[in-house]
Amino acid sequence: MSQENDIVLIYCEDKPLAFARIEEFLPDHKNDWYHVKMLILQIPLQTVTWLLRTAYIEGVEFTMDGKKMRLEPVISPERDKKIKPQAEQKKRKPKTGTSRVISLADRKK
Repeated sequence: MSQENDIVLIYCEDKPLAFARIEEFLPDHKNDWYHVKMLILQIPLQTVTWLLRTAYIEGVEFTMDGKKMRLEPVISPERDKKIKPQAEQKKRKPKTGTSRVISLADRKK
């Protein structure tokens, strides 16, 4: 199940609509239902609160105003990459003497 601070892609009628960050879950008085507060990541920023079942939060399709909706978790491509073996990491060491440090503090002056 998605958690607070997770990014989800909202689908409307099987088309991507917007990205959103889940801000908080508050349980509803009905079992297995939650008030899900999300920050819609588009201009202008907007927060919405939807009343959703656990299954809907996990990606099962639901309807809203007669339109098919779905939430899909967004997983960073970096998270999917496997850690390279030590031997491969050693091969990619930068050449010595060719890099330099640039002070960002000096650039502000």
